[in-house]
Amino acid sequence: MTDDKSKVTDKAGEIAKNIWLAGVGAYGRAVDEAQGRLEKAGVEPPKLFRELVKAGAALEDEARDAIEAGSSARSSVEDRINRVRENFNLQRPARGEDLLALHEKIDRLANRVDALTAALAASGTVKTPRKAPAKKKTSARAKKSPAKKRPAAKKPQTAKKAPTRRKSR
Repeated sequence: MTDDKSKVTDKAGEIAKNIWLAGVGAYGRAVDEAQGRLEKAGVEPPKLFRELVKAGAALEDEARDAIEAGSSARSSVEDRINRVRENFNLQRPARGEDLLALHEKIDRLANRVDALTAALAASGTVKTPRKAPAKKKTSARAKKSPAKKRPAAKKPQTAKKAPTRRKSR
């Protein structure tokens, strides 16, 4: 049995050594490639620099074209918005004075409606509208546990008068 154990440990040791040697070989290859590139870059720096400048100029041109296309699209959208505003007379947003004038006009119209309603009520042709009774507030307890609904008692119906119409002048 000890012979089997020693074979397994020998095999494991050999695998570990091979892994270590593969790592050292990869490191050596990386160093060799880096030295080769460094020597090549030292010999050809003007060529590499020219290639980088050329690539940078091409990218700059593409970026400028994209910016110009974006700005033209934006101006096109702004032109369309301005045309719509002109069509609807919305050239500028509402100002405080405009809103105040609008509120005053609404108040004047409301006063005229009230005056006309009062005049019609005085002549007896129209009944004055009554306000609806305020709703009763329910307590929190009533909201939590609603009571069972009982059928409402029927009220006797009374005949309603038909509204009379006045002839327009």
